[in-house]
Amino acid sequence: MRVLYTLLFYTLLPLALLRMVLRGRKAPAYRQRWDERLSRAPRVAPATGVIWFHCVSVGETLAAVPLIRAAQARWPEVPVLVTTTTPTGSERVTASLGDSVHHVYLPFDLPGMMRRFLNRWQPRVLVVMETELWPNLIAACHRRDIPVMLANARLSERSARGYERVAALTRPMLGQLSLIAAQFEPDARRFVALGAPAERVKVTGSLKFDLHIDPEKAALGRALRQQWQRPVWIAASTHEGEDQPVLESHRHLLATHPDLLLILVPRHPERFNGVADLIQAQGFSCARRSLGETVSPETQVYLGDTMGELLGLFAAADVAFVGGSLAPTGGHNPLEPLAMGVPVVMGAHVFNFQVICDALKQEGALVTVKDGDTLAAAVEQLLTDPQARDAQVQAGQRVLAQNRGALARQLEMLAGLMPTE
Repeated sequence: MRVLYTLLFYTLLPLALLRMVLRGRKAPAYRQRWDERLSRAPRVAPATGVIWFHCVSVGETLAAVPLIRAAQARWPEVPVLVTTTTPTGSERVTASLGDSVHHVYLPFDLPGMMRRFLNRWQPRVLVVMETELWPNLIAACHRRDIPVMLANARLSERSARGYERVAALTRPMLGQLSLIAAQFEPDARRFVALGAPAERVKVTGSLKFDLHIDPEKAALGRALRQQWQRPVWIAASTHEGEDQPVLESHRHLLATHPDLLLILVPRHPERFNGVADLIQAQGFSCARRSLGETVSPETQVYLGDTMGELLGLFAAADVAFVGGSLAPTGGHNPLEPLAMGVPVVMGAHVFNFQVICDALKQEGALVTVKDGDTLAAAVEQLLTDPQARDAQVQAGQRVLAQNRGALARQLEMLAGLMPTE
């Protein structure tokens, strides 16, 4: 089955490259560093090998950063390599870890490319974040006796059904993993049902609960609040199809809160200009953060079109809507605004964070909406009821405190895989 997968990948590779060219029209970074994607980067691997962390994009990178830093502290003599697949993930690696790690894009999942990559870096162990499983990558590591740990692993029902449809490819791949650190019990059960050896699957909790608050981000939020002196709500990590209902909600809220400011933060940089055009077309007065434009008393929407500042922008708000949840994307992390002391509203599509969202709802720490009208009503309720805001935040922070510890558990699992010298 993996041979068929490889042949199909070779066949579709020109289309994948064409897709990157087309995406490069809006995000020029997709047209750069192709030598890395083709495993032809002129880089020399450290002689002693690396601890290799593979992330996909921003979310996985943010989850990995605490584990990477813990690994650096535990094995300071061992170099660390971090790979991503998207430019936004690459930017986050650079912003969070700087030159303390080596960073390149992961090559396409083809045998020759993976062979060259492993020859170059000679990893001691591979830590794959969440669910980024590539059959040829896993097989190549297995042949060389390189341990592979799936960290902070999650598997939604939807994703499990997709893997089940290619069980002949999935089952051997899962059998080649050394350890799976599943976030929650339902994730563990799904991995075992797909063929992962039960003795290699451990429930550790989610690294997202071990959230570290950067003091600079908190200070940014406080400074903005002091500067603006007005009620603020934020719509964060929005996807295509969510900006319009968010703006409609804002228009409705302005009728009762004429000085209300909306911070709108699209998830992907290639959408920044399009969302700016939509805001203007809807007749709102807008300032763009990337241009250094000042929020005046007349500004109605502040477009957060920068990277790496979301936590600070959360801290500047009274209420947060977390996107990817009105559109059927699966939602993004609701713990970040709660950690910054901001109550959270989300849509119904939260399957990427189902267990976390269920725990928050059970404690009264999350409000669920279904469309723009109910979003406006939920934000209105929280804006006008400070006690409700405080109660929701306190409940969310209790959930955070009760579930910390995944970082220490997963670091110990990684230590068990590190080769002894």
